[in-house]
Amino acid sequence: MISAISWIPKGVAKSEPVLADPPSKDEIQQLITTTLTTEDVDEVIDDEEEKEDEVSHALAVAEAIGGGVVVSNTNKYDDIALALKDLDMDNYDDEDDQGVELFSSGIGDLYYPTNDLDPYLKRNTNKDQDEHDDDDDDDSEDLQDMIINPTDSVIVCARNEDDVWVLEDTNSKEMNMFIHHEIIIPAFPLSTAWLDCPLKGGDTGNFIAVGSMEPAIEIWDLDVIDEVQPCVVLGGIVEKKKKGKKKSIKYKDDSHTDSVLGLAWNKEYRNILASASADNKVKIWDVVAGKCNITMEHHTDKARTKLKSFVLIISSVDQTCFPPLLSHVQAVAWNLHAPQVLLSGSFDHTVVLKDGRVPSHSGYKWSVTADVESLAWDPHTEHSFVVSLEDGLVKCFDVRTAKADSTSELSSTFTLHAHDKAVTSVSYNLSAPNVKLWDLSNNQPSCIASKTPKTGAVFSISFSEDNPFLLAIGGSEGKLEVWDTLSEAGISRRYDKYNKNRP
Repeated sequence: MISAISWIPKGVAKSEPVLADPPSKDEIQQLITTTLTTEDVDEVIDDEEEKEDEVSHALAVAEAIGGGVVVSNTNKYDDIALALKDLDMDNYDDEDDQGVELFSSGIGDLYYPTNDLDPYLKRNTNKDQDEHDDDDDDDSEDLQDMIINPTDSVIVCARNEDDVWVLEDTNSKEMNMFIHHEIIIPAFPLSTAWLDCPLKGGDTGNFIAVGSMEPAIEIWDLDVIDEVQPCVVLGGIVEKKKKGKKKSIKYKDDSHTDSVLGLAWNKEYRNILASASADNKVKIWDVVAGKCNITMEHHTDKARTKLKSFVLIISSVDQTCFPPLLSHVQAVAWNLHAPQVLLSGSFDHTVVLKDGRVPSHSGYKWSVTADVESLAWDPHTEHSFVVSLEDGLVKCFDVRTAKADSTSELSSTFTLHAHDKAVTSVSYNLSAPNVKLWDLSNNQPSCIASKTPKTGAVFSISFSEDNPFLLAIGGSEGKLEVWDTLSEAGISRRYDKYNKNRP
C-alpha cells in the first residue's frame, strides 16, 4: 500500500544521483548493533548453538556408522551423517594423488589446432552480435533512466519500501512514469515530508523525512542511491531487553515513544520539522542539531469513538502485529503565511492551533464530530483551514473566530459530506484558488470532478506545486497514479487560465 506521498520540486534533485559507498566493517557492526535488540541477539545465539549441536551430533553418527551401512527411515541427523560420509572430507586432499585429472575427461587436455575446430569455443554469429547490441542499448537506456532532467517531476511514495518515482516531461501530454530507485527502511512507513535544509552543507539539500511504526524519524538523502543508513535519525530506541515475559524499552532523550503518524516541514524556518505521534504528543525538531526543541501535550488521551481510522492506515498489514491505539495525534500542518503557527488534529475529536513562539500558551481549540484524519491550510488565505474526518466529512474553520478561554463550539465555515467513508487525505491546488476537485467559492462547496483510481482504497493525495493540476494518488493496492485534472472538461473550462504550464 501507499500511505504517504511527497512531491519533490523541480530542479532540486541532482541530475545524476550519487552511488553510496559500501559500508565499512565498523559501520556494518554498528548497524547490526543498533538494529538488533537484545532479544534478537539472544535468538541468533540460540540458533547458532542449536546448529552447532546438530552438526556435532551428525558427526558422531557418521563416526558410528562407518562404511557400507545403509540406513532406512533416516531422520535429519542421519541424512547429515550420510552426506558427510559421502564427501569423505578426511581424504579430500588426497584426490590429486590418485591420478584423477580435475576439470578434464580423465584422458588429458585435448588440443585443437584452430579455434574453429574447438567445439567448446562459442563463435560470434550475426545473431550473437545483434543480441550484444541489444544488451548495450538496454544498458544505455538504464543509464538514461537514472538521469533526472530539469523538466522531470520526482515523487516519493511511502510503501513497504520508500520508492522514488520520476515523472518525465510533465509539460507534455505524453508522460512517462517509472521507479527511479528505492530506499529500504526498517519499519512500515506512515508519513513523509520533503525538506531542503542543507544537512550536508551548501545552501540547499534534497531530503525526505519518514515517520513509521517505530518512534524514530529517519531523514534520507534523495540524491544518494543504495544508502544503508539515514543521514539523520530523530529520537528512537536505545535498547530493548526481555526478562521473562516482560519487555523493557529505553528511548533516546525527547524521543517519541510510539508510531510517528504525521510530519510537516516548515518552509520558512528550514531546519524545523513538526511531528505527530500515537504517543499523543506533538514535537518540534531542529533537524540540523538533531534534537527536539519543544514537546506539546495539548491533546487528551480520551478517545470518544472506537478505533477505525488506524485500521484504514494499516489495512494491508497484519493488524495483529500492532497494539490497539485508542487515541493519538494524527496530523500536523504549518500555516503557509504565518510559519510560526501550527495545527494539530487528534482522535480526541479536536483540532488545536499553537504558536511555536509561545508553546506554554494553551492555544486555540475546535471540536469536531469524529476522529481527525488530515489537515490542510488554505494556501490562498492565512486564516482558513480544512479538516477531514473519519465519518466522511470535511469541515472548514476560520481561525479569527477562535477563543482562547474555552473549546470553541462555533460552527464551521462550511461542511461537506465528501465521502461515505473516512476522508483520509486532503490537498489544495496551489495555483487556482477555491479548487480541490470541490469548488469552494463563496463557501458553497460543489463537486466539479470525481475519479475512481486503480489504487484501491485511497490513503494519500497530493497536488504538485510545479504543475498544480497534477494530482498524485496512492492507496491500498500499492500503485501510484497521477491524474491530470485539466483533462476533465469541467475543470479545463473553468480553470485553464490558472495553468502556468500550458503551451
